[in-house]
Amino acid sequence: MGRAAACLRAVADNVAVILFAAMFGSFMLQIVSRYVLHDPYGWTIEASQIAWLWIVFWGSGLLLRNADHVRFDVLYGWVRPGTRRVFALVSAACIVAAYAVSLPATIDYVTFMRIERSGTLGIRLDYIFSVYVLFAVAVVARYALHGVRTARGADPDGEPGRAAAPGPGA
Repeated sequence: MGRAAACLRAVADNVAVILFAAMFGSFMLQIVSRYVLHDPYGWTIEASQIAWLWIVFWGSGLLLRNADHVRFDVLYGWVRPGTRRVFALVSAACIVAAYAVSLPATIDYVTFMRIERSGTLGIRLDYIFSVYVLFAVAVVARYALHGVRTARGADPDGEPGRAAAPGPGA
């Protein structure tokens, strides 16, 4: 990984840490305001939900590796490496196609949501949901790259840059 990529990765990690801290802080403030002060703050629930939404899509789109995502791979584990490569290529193509086709409508909907605001904090909903557009673009880029690397001989199960191990059916 190059120096610029490592720097961008560190920034993305730090954003996730800030989001976690904001979510935890607002959650703890809600507990104190409700059970100690007996005067619950409604905005803390909304702040926690917004931070959680951003954590999920930010982390899934920018931070998790392919191996970190939940996969249903029962059939995948039973087949030979050559068939696994085909599965990986087909799944990457389907994911890229599905997200790429839905991207214009997603952007249109998120920009439309600028007319609405969140109930308590009054934040425009296009700001809140914009993280999904970032997530969708990241998924398209990640799986397009994964498909290209797999087609060029990289191990579909390994880290980028590692060649596939030769085996039966490869």
